[in-house]
Amino acid sequence: MKDAPQDMDPVESQEWQEAIEDVIERDGADRAHFLLDKAVQRARAAGAKLPFSATTPYQNTISPDDEVEIPGDHEMEWRIRTINRWNAMATVVKRNKESSEYGGHIASFASSAALYDVGLNHFWRSKSAIHGGDLVFFQGHVIPGIYARSFMEGRISEEQLKEFRSEVSGKGLSSYPHPWLMPDYWQFPTVSMGLGPLMAIYQARFMKYMENRGLIEKSDRKVWAFLGDGEMDEPESLGAIHLAAREKLDNLIFVVNCNLQRLDGPVRGNSKIVQELEGNFRGSGWDVIKLLWGKGWDELLEQDTSGKLRQLMDETIDGDYQTFKSKDGAYIRKHFFGKYPETAELVKDWTDDQIWALRRGGHDPKKVYNAFKRATEAEGQPTLILVKTVKGYGMGTAGEGQNTTHQQKKMQLDQLKAMRDRFKIPVTDEELEKDIPFVSLNNAQKAYLAERRKELGGAFPKRFTDAPSLEVPALEAFKKELQDSGDREFSTTMAFVRILTTLLRDKKVGKQVVPIVPDESRTFGMEGLFRSVGIYNPLGQQYTPEDREQMSYYKESADGQVLQEGINEAGAMADWIAAATSYSTHGVPMIPFYIYYSMFGFQRIGDLAWAAGDSRARGFMLGGTAGRTTLNGEGLQHEDGHSHILAGTIPNCVSYDPTFSYEVAVIVQHGLERMFKNQEDVFFYLTLMNENYHHPEMPMGAEEGIIKGLYRMRRAEKPAKKHVNLMGSGTILVQAIKAAEMLEKDFGVTSDIWSATSFNELARDYQDCERHNRLNPFAEERVPYVTQTLANAQGPVIVATDYMKNYAEQVRGAVKQRFTVLGTDGFGRSDSRVNLRRFFEVDANHIAAAAMVDLYREGVVGEKDLEAALKKYDIDGGKPNPRLV
Repeated sequence: MKDAPQDMDPVESQEWQEAIEDVIERDGADRAHFLLDKAVQRARAAGAKLPFSATTPYQNTISPDDEVEIPGDHEMEWRIRTINRWNAMATVVKRNKESSEYGGHIASFASSAALYDVGLNHFWRSKSAIHGGDLVFFQGHVIPGIYARSFMEGRISEEQLKEFRSEVSGKGLSSYPHPWLMPDYWQFPTVSMGLGPLMAIYQARFMKYMENRGLIEKSDRKVWAFLGDGEMDEPESLGAIHLAAREKLDNLIFVVNCNLQRLDGPVRGNSKIVQELEGNFRGSGWDVIKLLWGKGWDELLEQDTSGKLRQLMDETIDGDYQTFKSKDGAYIRKHFFGKYPETAELVKDWTDDQIWALRRGGHDPKKVYNAFKRATEAEGQPTLILVKTVKGYGMGTAGEGQNTTHQQKKMQLDQLKAMRDRFKIPVTDEELEKDIPFVSLNNAQKAYLAERRKELGGAFPKRFTDAPSLEVPALEAFKKELQDSGDREFSTTMAFVRILTTLLRDKKVGKQVVPIVPDESRTFGMEGLFRSVGIYNPLGQQYTPEDREQMSYYKESADGQVLQEGINEAGAMADWIAAATSYSTHGVPMIPFYIYYSMFGFQRIGDLAWAAGDSRARGFMLGGTAGRTTLNGEGLQHEDGHSHILAGTIPNCVSYDPTFSYEVAVIVQHGLERMFKNQEDVFFYLTLMNENYHHPEMPMGAEEGIIKGLYRMRRAEKPAKKHVNLMGSGTILVQAIKAAEMLEKDFGVTSDIWSATSFNELARDYQDCERHNRLNPFAEERVPYVTQTLANAQGPVIVATDYMKNYAEQVRGAVKQRFTVLGTDGFGRSDSRVNLRRFFEVDANHIAAAAMVDLYREGVVGEKDLEAALKKYDIDGGKPNPRLV
C-alpha cells in the first residue's frame, strides 16, 4: 500500500477546505458537488491521476438538519411496535417449547422491527381502486414479526399463530413467504437466498415495461426488497444491480439490514460490509442512503470538533462493532471511546447505561422514516438503503449481538422477564411462569393500526387474484400447423415461431404476449420479431443499427414487446416470473414465452423455476435445441438429455416433448386455455428441436392423447404375428418411424407407432391412480391412462427418447406388455446426429434391434432371425456403455 502523500502547503489546503465550506453554507451542498465535479474533470483532463473512491464516510447520509418529523402518534407506535416484538418472539418460543423440530427465527425481526413498523404504518400501499399497490419482498427470516403484526390487526388468529410451521392441517402458517401455501397473503417467495433481490429488480423492470407499453398506468408504485447483509454474498443478489441502474429503475428500493451477522458469525469481521456494499452499488449507479447511527449519536458528533469520533467510526471494523453490542456500556466506554483521549472526553460525564442506550440507526423510527421518504422521492435511479442494526436487539443474554443468535429458538424465564421489562410488556410474572402469552392490542391501539392501513389502501401484505380471464384463440387459429407439410421440412422450433407470430397478431391477446429470449433470437429463427414488434428498451434506439436496411433489422424501442436479456438466463427467467405473475401483481394477465437453450434452463436456473412454481406463475417455457443428440455440434455442456426429468420435480410444471407441428399447436392452445382462460396456477414447459423433417397432418381425434401424453399416430393396416409397438417423443420418434419401415422390409415385422408427448404427465396420472387405489381399496379401481391406451396393443413396447432412460421408465409399472426403454444416459459430445444417435443407442438401428430382441424373448422370432437382425443393424454387444465414457 502506498504511503499517503504529504501536504506540501497546509495553508493552501486549508483555504480550499474553507472555500468549499463557504459554498455549502451559502449555496448548498448541490452547488459544492457541482464545483468539485468540474474541478475533478479539469484535473483528469490535464493528466492528473486522481484516486477513486466509491464510498463515503461511515456516517448517516441524511443529516439531522435535513430530517423531517415522522407523522403519527409516536408513543402509540412505540407501544404497538414493542407488543409486535413480543408476539413475534412468543410465536417462535411457544412452538419450540412444544417441540424443537419446528424451528423459526427470533433475532432477524428483533433487529428490523422498526423498519417494518415504519413501512407498514407510513409507506406500503395496498392495491385499491385508486392505486395499483406497492410490491414488497419481505426478508424471509423476519416472518414471525409479520404474522404477529397481522395478528394485532385481526387478520390472523391466535390459533393460527400457535400453529406456526404446522401447515398440514391447513390451519397453520408457512415457515417463510410462500404464495403456494398462503395464496391470499404472500406476494413473493424469498427464502432461497439471493433470489429475492434478483426477482425484485426484474419486477421493477417489468412494471416499467408495462407502463411504457401502455398496459398499466404510470404511477408512483414502488418495489421494495428487504435483504440481509449476509444474503448479499449470494451471486444473484448483486448480479443484476447494473441493469437496475442502466434502466433508471427509480421505482426500486433495496433495504439491506446490516446487523453485521450471518448465520454462524460476522458477515465481514475484518472490514465493513456497509462500505463494501456502498461501493458496489454506487459504482453501479445506485443512490445509496446510509442509516448507521441513531439520534443519541447526533449530540456526540456535533461535539466532535477534533474529528476523532468520525475517525474512530471509520476505522472500527465490523467484528468489533458486533462485540461491543454483545457486551455492555462499560465495555464500550473502555474499548471504543477509550481508544483516543478526545473520544473518551466526549462521554466522560455519561453513565455506562447512557452509553449502552446509544442506538444504531435502524432502531430509530424517525431516521428510518426519513431514509424511506428520501428513497420514495428518487428520480432516475434505484435506491439502496444500508441500515445498521443489532441482530437479536432486545433479546439480551438470550442472543443480542451473539454469534449463536440466529439459531436461538428458546428463551429462559429470566431472559423473558428481562425482555418484558425492557419493552414494558403488560405481562405478569405469574403469566410468564405458566406460559408465554400473546398480547392483544387495546381498542385505541387497534383503531390506530386500522386507520394507518386504511389511509394506505388496506391490508398488507396481501396477494390479489382478481385479474380477468382471457379470450384465447381456438385451435383453428393454428390450422396451418395442423396440416401436412407436404414437401417442406422444418423443425418444431419453426413451428413454434409461426404459432407465436399468430398469437402476436391476435387482436384479443396479442398485446399481452411477452416473448423473452436470452440473446438467441437468431438461433431460434425469431429475428423477424425485431422489426414487427420491437425489442424493449426504455431509452428507445438512439443509434443507427448496422443492419438498418435489412428486413429484420435490430430494432429497439421504448414500447418494444420482446424482452431480449443478453447472455443472462437468470435475468431472463426472473423476467419471465415477473410476466408470469403479472395477473396478480398488476391485475393484467400477460402471456410470457421464454425460449432458450434447453440445457441452460432447469439445470442452470432450477431454483428460479421452483420459485416460479411457488409464485403460481402462468406462462410457457420453451427449451430450444433440445435433446442429447439433436443439438449435434455443441458438445457436452450444451446437449440436454435430462430437462424433462428436472421439470417433473416441480409439481405445477406441465411438460411436453412434441415431435410434430400439430402437437406443438395443440399443447400451446391447451396451455392458453388452462392458464389464461381457466386461470389455473400451472406453467408449461415444451422442448423444441432444431432438426428439420416432414410433419404429417394431425390424426383425427388425437387431441386428447396429445394433452394426456400418449396416442397412436399410426396403426398397422394388417398386424402380422410378428408385431411391435414403437414409441418415442421429440426427434427420436422420427427414428422410431424409420425403424418400423426397416423392420417390415427386412423381417416382415409390423409396427404401431405411438407418440408419447409427455412421460411426465403419464407418470403423474399413473401415480395418482396408484395412490387412489391404495387409499380406497374397496372403491372401483382406477386404471392409468397409459394402461388404458395400450390395453389392446399387440406385442412388446419399445420406447426411445432423446433423454435419459429414467424419463420413460417412470411408467414401466403401468405398461402390461414387455417394455424396453432406450435413452441417452451419459455426457454429451460433439459429432453428427447420425453418429451421436448411434453412440447413445437411440437410432433406428438400435430401435429395430431392440424390437427383434423382445420378439425373440417372447418366442415370436427365432434365433436365426435375431442373429441376422443384429448383424444387419450392426449391433456390437461389446460396445462400451455410453453412460460411462
